[in-house]
Amino acid sequence: MKSSLISRLNRIEGQVRGIKGMIEKDVYCDDVLNQIASVQAAMNSVSKLLLESHMKSCLISRIQAGEMEVVDELLKTIEKMMK
Repeated sequence: MKSSLISRLNRIEGQVRGIKGMIEKDVYCDDVLNQIASVQAAMNSVSKLLLESHMKSCLISRIQAGEMEVVDELLKTIEKMMK
C-alpha cells in the first residue's frame, strides 16, 4: 500500500511540475485548468485509498483498544476532505 501511494504521489508531483511549466509557457488557460482538474482527481484517489486503509487498520485497532475518540477524529478529517 505504501509503495502504491508513493508511486501515485510521484506521478502527481510530475503533473504539478508540468502545470507549472505550462503556466511559465503561457499555455492556453483551459488546457491548464484541465490539468489542474486531473491532479485534483488524482489527489482525491490517493485520499480515498489512504482513508480506506486507515479505517481498516488504524481505526479498528484504536477502537478495539477502547479509544473511541478516534471516531470523532475521523469525522473531523472527513469533513476537511469534503471542503
